[in-house]
Amino acid sequence: MTVSATSSLLVPPPNTDNISRRSAHYHPDIWGNHFIQYLSEETMEQEEIMKQIIMLKENVRQMLVPTNPLSNANLIDSIQRLGLYHHFEHEIGELLQHIHNNYVQNGTIILNLNQDLHSTALVFRLLRQHGYPMLPDAFEKFKNEHGNFNETLIGDIEGMLSLYEATHMRIHGEDILDEAFSFTSSHLKMMTTHLSPSLATKINHTLKRPLFKNLPRLVARNYISTYEEDPSHDATLLLLAKLDFNLLQKQHQKELGDISKWWKDLDFATKLPFARNRIVEAYFWILGVYFESQYSVGRRIMTKVISLASVIDDIYDNYGTLEELQLFTQAIQRWDKSCMNFLPEYMKFCYKALLDVFEEMEQEMVKEGRAICVYYVQNEMKRLVHAYFTEAKWFNSNFIPTMEEYIALGIVNSGYYLMTAASFIGMGCIATEEVFKWLINNPKIINASSIIARLMDDIVSNEFEQKRGHGASSIECYMNQHGVTREDAIEELSRQVTNAWKDITEEIFDSIEVPKPLLMRVLNLSRVIHVLYKDEDCYTNSQGSTKNDIISILLDPCLI
Repeated sequence: MTVSATSSLLVPPPNTDNISRRSAHYHPDIWGNHFIQYLSEETMEQEEIMKQIIMLKENVRQMLVPTNPLSNANLIDSIQRLGLYHHFEHEIGELLQHIHNNYVQNGTIILNLNQDLHSTALVFRLLRQHGYPMLPDAFEKFKNEHGNFNETLIGDIEGMLSLYEATHMRIHGEDILDEAFSFTSSHLKMMTTHLSPSLATKINHTLKRPLFKNLPRLVARNYISTYEEDPSHDATLLLLAKLDFNLLQKQHQKELGDISKWWKDLDFATKLPFARNRIVEAYFWILGVYFESQYSVGRRIMTKVISLASVIDDIYDNYGTLEELQLFTQAIQRWDKSCMNFLPEYMKFCYKALLDVFEEMEQEMVKEGRAICVYYVQNEMKRLVHAYFTEAKWFNSNFIPTMEEYIALGIVNSGYYLMTAASFIGMGCIATEEVFKWLINNPKIINASSIIARLMDDIVSNEFEQKRGHGASSIECYMNQHGVTREDAIEELSRQVTNAWKDITEEIFDSIEVPKPLLMRVLNLSRVIHVLYKDEDCYTNSQGSTKNDIISILLDPCLI
């Protein structure tokens, strides 16, 4: 597109020197150039580790044969928690098929587990997780004559934790699992006050980050330590988990080093000092979407996309005037470097960087014969920026939308349609154009993931954002529309988040429209939100738990 073609829509920017602008005063980057050092690391030692891993994998593979179903189930659970599932997908699939064929009838567990709550919950969770249509009827036997869960179960800590984990895979209409969630969560919270510090820590960690909503790398790092302390641990399995974790960590460090250098060269910290400088946190976010070795290209591209989307979000939320934002919105819709001539200086840097990243994306997709897919990601970026502009107009006119209007916009401005589309870019040939056409038809699972992202962000960020001056969030919209207190609004929004998780659970295991590995990206994106926005905005304020999480999976190796 030529300059003349855009001139009817874009006008030269006014002098911006004397404009009063908002600022969120985000804390600066806490990592500096630390990860750039990993670019030059030698790989000789890693080759030896890979040979050792191949040998250990064969030994573990010999364990994965049908024996006692409960022993098989516990072994599968350990392998998954240790972060090794991707090495044994076929063998685990066959073992679960054997358990299902022999010990499940019409979706109900018929294996004689007596009153073993842990085993019942574990088998239920594993089979449902892997797509088997399981009914929660097996938990009826743990109720008393009044229809309540037996109080005697409270002393069975392992069983209570297993049941709690299983309840996070519940779907709509499963009242018994809703009751089980309330029963286990309330009693587990109470018992932490009179247990040993180590056991109380384990329970609190499970309550905050149940397996189904946690990031696989964080689960693995935590469980490797827990498994090692178990006297009955298998030495071969433990060694494999440690070596595999460390090997992947080396790859991740090198990838992050390359991305950190790209970010440093852009010098956004100087050119756009008002924006969050969170490139390491952005990579951590994407590592939650896919950590496996083969998704390196996807991680690189997604991290660049999300980091630029974060900067653009800050431009619209904190810095740009409405006139400037209109110019930027129009430039994004035109998607042509000539539009830079009509943008304020600070916007030019971001606009050029964004177009360059999409050029890089297109070059990668040309290699795979999937260049058409870039169009769909680009379209989601356009939709996101347009949603940001609508939100900015609402703020400037003091408009409070209805909840229906807010959610319709929030599904887009959560950024999760863009991030889902970008994640598919890194998934290889299974992410066909038909998959992207499915995505643009607003599938239930992506809507649910977007609602989780939007509402959890609103709940934990609301007070801070209202103090600095921000448009109405879902909390204000709900309060205004229904005349309720802030606490009542948050309770309702939390209920909607729970329902959205049920939608995801239903879709992830029942949908046949797209390959399950693609749906797992949607699930993993939702998991990242749970980890980063459970109690506060730990992406924006990354000096606490996020810093510790990043250290645990990107800096500290497992000791052999």
